[in-house]
Amino acid sequence: MTKAPLLQTVGACRVSIIIKALNEEKRIARAIESSLRALERVGGEVILADSCSTDQTIEIAKRYPIKIVQLANPAERCCGVGPQLGYQHSCGDYVYILDGDMDLRADFIDQAVQFLDVHPKVAGVGGRVVEHNLDSLEYKARVERNAHHMSAGPVDRLDMGGLYRRTAIDEVGYFSDRNLHSYEEFDLAIRLRASGWELARVAADAVDHFGHDTPPYQLLYRRWKTKYIYGVGEIVHASIGKPHFKILIKQLRELKLYFFIIAWTVGFCLVAGIATWVNNGGVILGLITCLLSLLPIVVVMAIRKRSPSKVAYAMTSLLAHCVALVRGVLVKRKDPRHRIDSNVIKNNSLEAPNNAFSPYA
Repeated sequence: MTKAPLLQTVGACRVSIIIKALNEEKRIARAIESSLRALERVGGEVILADSCSTDQTIEIAKRYPIKIVQLANPAERCCGVGPQLGYQHSCGDYVYILDGDMDLRADFIDQAVQFLDVHPKVAGVGGRVVEHNLDSLEYKARVERNAHHMSAGPVDRLDMGGLYRRTAIDEVGYFSDRNLHSYEEFDLAIRLRASGWELARVAADAVDHFGHDTPPYQLLYRRWKTKYIYGVGEIVHASIGKPHFKILIKQLRELKLYFFIIAWTVGFCLVAGIATWVNNGGVILGLITCLLSLLPIVVVMAIRKRSPSKVAYAMTSLLAHCVALVRGVLVKRKDPRHRIDSNVIKNNSLEAPNNAFSPYA
């Protein structure tokens, strides 16, 4: 029988696993338990960074010997705030970020630490992400879209989690931009790479991802409501005038696509509108002409997707992201280096004033 992890001093903290969560009562126990198992060889701590969950996420987490920190202001909820919240309470020489709907493979952290120990120029390392929800059009599209940077070897980003050196994070100023509603991992990647660091993936399974089973249009609506979809515009705003801006423009492929669609549509509508006005064609004819600007895009989508349902969703998602790009650029920002207001939740399962773990058989 495996013994429970014993508590260790903060000074010996090797790895900090930060679990970011919002209303993950169905999955959080598995995420925590998998994280504790993953630390059995290397030692470290588990931190739950909660964005003011309103379900039983916190109550479930209290059953485990982990540190629980909660965002003080629910209005600050976003994907970027969770990792940074956890980071400011962490002590590990290495830091791993895990979503609340993921299970961390037991042997990955040990492999990742060994990899970083022998590759001093690498700031972060990830592994394979095993997706368990491929019925959703959204998740299918993401797997296809991300295939180019999910393979083993040098990569330009570590989407879906990775293990990072604290020294590299401290060098670039902060772990995660508290202003970003998405793309926070890509933002970290380009900041690290602009400072001369490298990123890599190893040929090993790192996490199992159990995404929320939400119908695609409902998921798109939720992402608009939560401002998740603003992420591209927000990262553009964050990068303007910074050393990593050129990397952003060069490697964020969807940004180029959105800019092209916006420029094409605006340009076509401008020309069509002037032509309609000159010829007294009326407002209705002008609108019809503008809608025709999307026809070439629909044709390209039809050729690539080969499915009416995929084409319809892709066009809806594309137009929503184009509008959100503009909106995201205009969002006001807070200094990402400033400390995030938070509360440490008392955890009765802790037997010492810290929660760093090291297992002993």
